[in-house]
Amino acid sequence: MALGEEAWRASGMAAPTDVAELQTRITCLEQHTAELACALEERQAELDAARAANRDLTRALNQRG
Repeated sequence: MALGEEAWRASGMAAPTDVAELQTRITCLEQHTAELACALEERQAELDAARAANRDLTRALNQRG
C-alpha cells in the first residue's frame, strides 16, 4: 500500500502535503496582485494625464504656427 501511495504522490496527482502552506501562499499572491493592480491604475491615470497635457501643448503649438 505504501508503494502505491508513494507512486500516487510522485505522479503529481495527489493532494499536496501542506495545504495550509499553500493557502498562505495563495493569500500572499492575491494581496500582491491587488497591490500591483492598484499601482497599474495609478500609472494609467498618470499616463492619461501626460497624454492630455501633450495633446494640449501640441494643439497650442499648432495654433501659433
